[in-house]
Amino acid sequence: MTSYHLDHLQFLETEAIHVMREVAAEFERPALLFSGGKDSICLLRLAEKAFRPSEIPMPFLNIETGHEFPELIEFRDHRAKELGAKLIVRTVDDAIAKGTAIASPGEISRNKLQIPALLGAIEEFRFDCCIGGARRDEEKARAKERFFSFRDGFGQWDPKNQRPEIWNLYNARLNPGENMRVFPLSNWTEMDVWEYIRQERLEVPSIYFSHTRDCFRRGGQWIPVPPPPTPGLPDPFDGARPKPTDERRTLVVRVRTIADMISTGMMESPADSVNDIIAEISAARVTERGSRADDKASEAAMEDRKKAGYF
Repeated sequence: MTSYHLDHLQFLETEAIHVMREVAAEFERPALLFSGGKDSICLLRLAEKAFRPSEIPMPFLNIETGHEFPELIEFRDHRAKELGAKLIVRTVDDAIAKGTAIASPGEISRNKLQIPALLGAIEEFRFDCCIGGARRDEEKARAKERFFSFRDGFGQWDPKNQRPEIWNLYNARLNPGENMRVFPLSNWTEMDVWEYIRQERLEVPSIYFSHTRDCFRRGGQWIPVPPPPTPGLPDPFDGARPKPTDERRTLVVRVRTIADMISTGMMESPADSVNDIIAEISAARVTERGSRADDKASEAAMEDRKKAGYF
């Protein structure tokens, strides 16, 4: 009898591929949430391994805030085209124009406004499942997620009303209007993600590596200076640009986790290779999302957004 022993990454990969194949088998209209960030990059490789040589049996979906890093958008479009996948993009600006998203006075971040844009896209395309790259090690609310995270008819998440998952058996039953979010990377850590990127030799956006960037100090972290506005067009970063009183510097930095340019704190780092990043993470004493301004706003910020229908 032949026995097989899976190492740590092989086990995580096998588990995630099993989850993705369960989605393809159980749902009629799934979508894969793809932002171009490191976690969703791993999801794409897992989807390739789960379904090739057939086409990946689901479109990619991305919800733009309007404050994205240009490098991330370029990478997202390039990767989707390379895989021959259908990429669906919906924006917060469109949701605001339709009146489905309403900005609170004085609120600069658009992360909450992604919720109605996401729920609108789910309704528009009748998606019954969205695959995301969230991991339980990221922060407290993520740690409460199951692999199959049930959402009610309003797209909302109740952490106290989730289905048991015993022996890798998943309950995918839905009533009309209900939705499921599925997270194949639930048991992965930040280190696992980067070791998988190294193992699979995956391309990632350049902003994950050290580069020179103009930054300003706000809320105890370095925030990237947004690109200059286009003459004759509304400034999408109005209210989010550095003030005369803000400290400004040109630094060698990289991103550890990517939100948009309003929410992503830059970390000073010389890491210019995947091996350097892995060494840096192994010595880190701050969590991955410790550089996210949207999470630092309050300890319950992420859980509140998720209950309302966030990713």
